[in-house]
Parts: sequence; C-alpha cells; structure tokens
Amino acid sequence: MCRGMGFRFERVLRVVVAMAGGAGGGGELSSQQPVTRVDAVDAAITHGPRLAVARADTAVALAQLLTARALPDPTVAASYTKDVPQYHASLDVPIDFPWLRGARIGSAVAARIAARYRFTFARAIAALDADTTYTRAVAAGAHADLSRRNARDADTLRRMAVVRRDAGDASELDVELATVNAGQQANVAAADSLTYVSLLFDLQTVMGIPSDSVEVVPTDSLVVPADLDGDGATPPTPTLEVAAAEEALSSATLAARLQHRSVWGAPSLTVGFDTHDPGATGNALLPLFGVAIPLPVFGRNRGAIAQAEAELVRARAELALARVEGAARIARARRERDIALAKVRRDRILLTSANRVAVMSLTAYREGESSLPNVLEAQRNAREVLGQYIDDVAQAWIATAALRVFTLTVQASAAR
Repeated sequence: MCRGMGFRFERVLRVVVAMAGGAGGGGELSSQQPVTRVDAVDAAITHGPRLAVARADTAVALAQLLTARALPDPTVAASYTKDVPQYHASLDVPIDFPWLRGARIGSAVAARIAARYRFTFARAIAALDADTTYTRAVAAGAHADLSRRNARDADTLRRMAVVRRDAGDASELDVELATVNAGQQANVAAADSLTYVSLLFDLQTVMGIPSDSVEVVPTDSLVVPADLDGDGATPPTPTLEVAAAEEALSSATLAARLQHRSVWGAPSLTVGFDTHDPGATGNALLPLFGVAIPLPVFGRNRGAIAQAEAELVRARAELALARVEGAARIARARRERDIALAKVRRDRILLTSANRVAVMSLTAYREGESSLPNVLEAQRNAREVLGQYIDDVAQAWIATAALRVFTLTVQASAAR
C-alpha cells in the first residue's frame, strides 16, 4: 500500500513542481515578459487607470483659470423705434474692476496649483500601488520557490524513510509520517503557486495589461532597505497632501472674498448714437453715453456668498484633516518600517540556527541517530523562519516605499 501511495504521490508532486516552476520563475516560459520594478512603476503611471481622474481634475482647473482670466465681452445693441430719432445703436462694455478680477484670477491660480499637487500625489500613489504589488508578487514567487523545494525535500525524506524501512532501520510509522508530510508540502506548494499567479494578474492590472493569461514575470529580487531609506519631509516642510490642501484653502478664501465684493454687480459703460430725426437734425448722429449699475435690491448675492463660505469652511476642515491624517500615516509607516527591519535582523540570526539544526537532524536521521519526528520538526521550524524572513523583508520594503510617498514634498516632486 505504501509503495502504491508513493507512486501516486510522485505523479502529484511532478504536477505541483511543474506548476510552481512555471509560475514561480523556475520555468523558462517564452511567453512571459521579464519585468523589473522600474518597468512596472513606469507602466502603472503611464497606462494605468488610476490617473485618469487626476488628469481630468487638472484639465478642469486649467479651464477655470482660462475662464477667470478672460475679459468680459462687450455687447452691441441696435434698435428701431417709431418715435424719432428712429435708429439707435449702442455698445455696452462691462467694467472688470481690478479688485474683482484679481480675486477671481488668484482663486483660479490657487485651485490649479492644488490640482497639480493632487495630480503629483495621485501619480505617486499609483507608483506606490505598482511598487507594492510588485513586492508582494516577488515575495509570493519566493514563497512558491521555497514551497517547491520543500516539496522536493519532503519527497526525498519519504524515499529515505522507505529505504530505511526496507533495510529494517525504520518502522512503517516513519514511512506514514514522511508520506503525510510530503503530501502536505505538495499542497502548500500548489497553494503558493496559485497565490503567486493571482498576484501576477494583480500586477498586470496595475500596469494596465488586460489579459487572461500570465504575461509578465518579476525579475528583481527582494532587498532589505536601508535604515533611513524613505525618510523624506521633516516638519515644518509640508507634504504634497498638505500643500494641496493649503492651496485649496487659499483658493476658497479668495473665492469667498470675490463673492463678498460682488454684492454690487459689475457696472457697464454704454456708448452709442441715435440717428434719423428728420424734424430736428435730419440724419445727424446724436451721441449717447451712459453707465449701467446693477442694483442689489433682491438677491444681494446671498446664495453665492453662502456657497463660497461653505466651501471655505470645507477647505479649512480638509486642511486640518490632511495634516492630522498625513502625520499619522507617516508615523505609522515609519514605525512599520522600523519594526520590520528589526524583525529582519532577528530573522537572519534565527534562520542560520534553524538551517543548521535542520541539516544536523537530517544527518542524524540518515545515520540512525535521530527519529523522524525530530527531523520533521526541525525542517518545519526552518521553513517557518525562512517564510517569515521573506514576509518581513517584503513588509520592510512596502513600508519604506509608503514612507517615501507620504513624505514627498513639493520641492522633492519638482526635482524628480
């Protein structure tokens, strides 16, 4: 029964190894395109769907600035009356006062700057999303490779147990334990392989690659970031989020000032002439001059003022929220990075010891000086420590990349 079970397990293991090798980077698939981290980030900010809304916001802000800078168009009027003079022509030229025009343009300029800052931050967030997805894909690939090796080692240990049992140095219980362990490792390898493929699809989505098959494979390896990598802005340097909120507040302040100054509507200067008065002057041109002043009798611009004041209150609240949340995100990312780096340093020490124990226990079992449960326990500890090391390195990289984005300032983004 054990020999037949071992034969079936070998076939299952070959399938799992093929899956893990093809998806985990161990296989040579010509249809998969090697992709570096830089390639993934560039594709995400160039073809990814995240920046469409931010681009639209910047276009709207530019259109609003062009509208604010536009001069009001004059109005030409021509009329005929039965009373003399019968023909009338006039030109109404609205007067755009400097204190109104300056506030209107200033509000639009601040809104455009805020939109540019938000676009830059959205671009950085898209790059962070691609960077994080790439890191997780690389970590999943490392887990898939580790699981594939563990499955092979478990099968080797099972074969060793069978040989020792046939030689009379091991019991049937050892073979059963080794077979169960090998099957479990094969299942873990299959699950890790599927997880890796799923993350590759996520990476392709972030990169803007619509496909129902895996077309990319990460080529960069996980590296441990430096202790101070990612530390950018330091108080009182405002981050991009805070700078955008400050510009939005300036825009709302100027917009509210404009509406308060617009209680009296913009006057207009009227010039023209009347003609065709046969009884008095014949066809002579009679000049016409006048000034039109809107009277704030009914509305007094109350609706526009209330809306502008509400937008001002909202802008103040958004600035306060951006400062609080931004500081919290920076502190959280920095703490996560520091903790992950500390765990990586401990993992290195534990990994060396766990690998040494696993090798020594396997050697002792091969020589008949140790039991199989001791070998399985040592190998399990080594696998867990190595898997934790992979996860901690990935978490350190993700936290470092997030810290780098959350501390991005206006000067830093302009220098890129």
